[in-house]
Amino acid sequence: MKLIKALFSIAIITLLGVPSLFAQTKVLKLNIDADIDPRMSRYVDLGLTTAKNGGYDLVVIEMDTYGGLVTDAKDIVEMLLDFEKPVYVFINKDAASAGALISIACDSIYMAPGASIGAATVVMGQGEAAPDKYQSYMRATMRTTAEENGRNPEIAEAMVDQNIEIEGITKAGQVLTFTTSEAIKYGFCEGEYKSIKEILDHTLKADYSLDEFTPSFIEKIVAIFLNPVLSGLLIMIIIGGIWFELQTPGVGFPILAAIVAAILYFIPYYLTGLAANWELVMFLVGLLLIGLEITVIPGFGVAGIAGILFTFSALVLVMLNNDNFDFTFVPLSEILLAFSTTLGALLGSFLIMFFGGVRLTNSKFFERVALTTTQQKAEGYTARFHKETMVGKEGTAHTILRPSGKVKIEDNIYDAFTRGSYIENGDKVRVIGEEGNALLVKKI
Repeated sequence: MKLIKALFSIAIITLLGVPSLFAQTKVLKLNIDADIDPRMSRYVDLGLTTAKNGGYDLVVIEMDTYGGLVTDAKDIVEMLLDFEKPVYVFINKDAASAGALISIACDSIYMAPGASIGAATVVMGQGEAAPDKYQSYMRATMRTTAEENGRNPEIAEAMVDQNIEIEGITKAGQVLTFTTSEAIKYGFCEGEYKSIKEILDHTLKADYSLDEFTPSFIEKIVAIFLNPVLSGLLIMIIIGGIWFELQTPGVGFPILAAIVAAILYFIPYYLTGLAANWELVMFLVGLLLIGLEITVIPGFGVAGIAGILFTFSALVLVMLNNDNFDFTFVPLSEILLAFSTTLGALLGSFLIMFFGGVRLTNSKFFERVALTTTQQKAEGYTARFHKETMVGKEGTAHTILRPSGKVKIEDNIYDAFTRGSYIENGDKVRVIGEEGNALLVKKI
């Protein structure tokens, strides 16, 4: 009887273990095949989040990049080190600079024939080597990342610093770069394969499913709006919408178009980490200063100029991955592209305002949203809103009039305007005419 029970228990345990023998390993593939920047950092973050939430057992990165920004590479490295499941990297061609750092952060490195890894010297925006403080930071990052995954930290440092000499591996005066065979020899590659399929067939030795991470529809839309051409068009709508609203207050459509364009312009750059909070604040402060210059502060002076500079600068800066005005690692070409895109959009807006303003006010659409006809007295219209005429009465300016504002007459507040002159708050005024519910006044 005991023998039967024992055999029965073994049979149950075996049956319960069978499903695990046939369980399919879920593999998710990511592609790092462009510059390492905030966009790539966000892509990797979304990919690893998908792998975690989707129950994937393994992540494979196909790598082919010449590098990019150290800060974003460091962010990706931290994501990989914190990821609980194994991460493989397949270097299809190149893993240079920041790409080498990311590769070393992976649990296993595999390389294609003819691939290379290394050359991680930090360079500035124009291609020259960065100062030693940046090289030191990169050396430390490469060293600690290599130690984390059991790789030779001295070799990792030699990929950054040309002054490091390792007997039999590299001489002083050259930055270390490994070919596939060299990387295998010195423990920086687990094997040479021609494809990810070959890697998985060899390492898993079991049934697996391979899915490629594809950004969501919203993420694709975000990527589209990062195009400089589309960014320029959005800037034109922002500036043009604000201008038309100021010219025809109360219509509503131009300012609504400007608000929508501003949202579509700033949100994609904010989501990818390019637009910082202080840059958004700078843009809003610029608009506020321009608004104050137009509606509150007489003339055109410091507030107006500062507002234009703040607004223009914010529109340029959100396109650039600067670190609080530090453009050390921002390529000059990107700076010129951002500046020319914003300047071109600004000039385009002025041209549209100049040539399109008249056509807009004469269009049928404008007639539907704004009053364009004259309401004649002979047709029964009246412009008087007061029980008795106010002409000749005197009072004081309740606000600054430039040329519109408010006046106080006999303890009552009225809307008022001048013929273009400015009147300070508290100045004495006399009513010389009435138009609708507003009084035409002049300074006594």
